[in-house]
Amino acid sequence: MIARRGPRPTAERLRRLLVMLPWLMERGEVPVAEMAERFGLTEAQLVSDIELVSMCGLPPYLDELIDVWIDDGVVSTGIPRVFTKPLRLTAPEGFALLAAARVALQLPGAEPDGALARALEKLAAALGDVVVVDQPQPPATADITDAAERGARLRVTYWSATADGASERVITPRRVFLDRGRWYVIADDHRSGQERTFRVDRIEQWAPTGEVDPPRVVAAPTADEWFLDDDLRTARLELPAAAGWVVERYPVRTVEQRGERLVVELAVTDERWLRELLLRLGSGATVLAPDEWRHLGAEAAAGLLARYEGAGSDAS
Repeated sequence: MIARRGPRPTAERLRRLLVMLPWLMERGEVPVAEMAERFGLTEAQLVSDIELVSMCGLPPYLDELIDVWIDDGVVSTGIPRVFTKPLRLTAPEGFALLAAARVALQLPGAEPDGALARALEKLAAALGDVVVVDQPQPPATADITDAAERGARLRVTYWSATADGASERVITPRRVFLDRGRWYVIADDHRSGQERTFRVDRIEQWAPTGEVDPPRVVAAPTADEWFLDDDLRTARLELPAAAGWVVERYPVRTVEQRGERLVVELAVTDERWLRELLLRLGSGATVLAPDEWRHLGAEAAAGLLARYEGAGSDAS
């Protein structure tokens, strides 16, 4: 099997840097190979991320850059001046940072009691009575991640949206990653003999087989790379120009400008996901194809309204 290649999503790189930088600053310097292994990256990916962060800082970007470099196979850092000044965050900024960092703490290599975790405790205390929604992990996530680190085979029961049923298969997890609020695992599927990407929340049962496969580095795919699977269904939507964020956030196959409207084709992992998207878009979005989904948005809105009305009548 060939590991997937290509650029990683920016959001994933930033989340991982939130974890890597505090870890690195506590140590001062670490061999490239050791750091790459800890955070589930290839050495080339780690070098690329270090190069990225070395160009970050405060305007005018002259002597306020993050002080990190690589020399003779070792990553080194000092304490940049940008981090010696107290942050002055608004409540929404603090909340956004807290939420993003708590998601990052669930990534491979993060220390639950490390520098980042301690900083989050202080930030949470400073924010006071703010409601924080953590990104939930499916029950199988920890065991799947552990199996990926060891190359251990698992026998799993997996629910497939395409087949609308569960099947049993043996997989070797290779890479666990978070994308758009959902956890996925790239694994060797021994039934098909191919590399497949599975939704972790659809793994209903899992148990080790006792077999361990040789290690293999697998990069997390870009959205354009793995959502454009020919096996996925496509929905054609007409959207108002204000909904252009859909094109920026989700992988689309085609985009067409029609005056003040956009017509897009995007891959749909399952009908429930499309329902949620249409609820967010509201009445301004129209499903052009396929025919069976033309009324999906209206049905989703009616169902949501019925639940609210039902809850109101129960309360009275």
